[in-house]
Amino acid sequence: MLTVKDLDVSYGDGPNKNHAVRMVSFRCGRGVSFGLVGESGSGKSTVLHCISGLIAKWSGTIMVDGKSQSPRRDRTFYKNVQLVFQDSNAALHPRHIVETLLAEPVMIHKLGDVDRRVRVALAEVGLKDSIRYRFPHQLSGGQRQRVGLARALILKPRILLLDEPTAGLDMVAQSNIIKLLNDLRRTYGLSYLIVSHDLAVIAELCEWVGVMKRGQLTDTQLSEHLVTRKQNLAPYTRKLVDAASNYVKRNLGT
Repeated sequence: MLTVKDLDVSYGDGPNKNHAVRMVSFRCGRGVSFGLVGESGSGKSTVLHCISGLIAKWSGTIMVDGKSQSPRRDRTFYKNVQLVFQDSNAALHPRHIVETLLAEPVMIHKLGDVDRRVRVALAEVGLKDSIRYRFPHQLSGGQRQRVGLARALILKPRILLLDEPTAGLDMVAQSNIIKLLNDLRRTYGLSYLIVSHDLAVIAELCEWVGVMKRGQLTDTQLSEHLVTRKQNLAPYTRKLVDAASNYVKRNLGT
């Protein structure tokens, strides 16, 4: 469903040139969740933004459903591939109520039946219909993240691109969002490409994980192998797994 081959991104020229992504290749099949993990500056969000169309200057191949994508995307692409931003507070217009935020993409794509679509989208993410009359600042972080998901789902896409979907949430809200995302994927057969610095979140949401380091995809593994076949991991992947395990042990006192 989603194929990325030899994706390459650079900024600037000469001595100031920054090679942000170097020949990254991977594939995410229908109904599959693929996670990109790595430290800040590793290039994982750049990959996501190239796929979403936010970054136009790249080389390589990006294909959706076998169709090669140019930097300039058509309306069909944006209906089938939706990006959910990391900062839900910044992504939602502060002066628009939830109803307006959800109705906008429906009207842009001329789908009609706006009221029913808004109601259904809210229900799909576990929000009451009455929340449609609230402004973003009147919502909790978890509720705002659910509104962001509802805005993406209202177009009935096949692929969701998720940038740090649990960032800034407390542990309870994070757990609820992870459960919601897993339920939505199973229910609607969605494909996910998820970017996160948190290996534990990726492991809970994704069957496959790709490890980014200095703009390169250094390792690709089944998520279950991060624990069961640790000896087969690339050295940097093993360091990430160890760091995540040590963090849990320190915080749980085990």
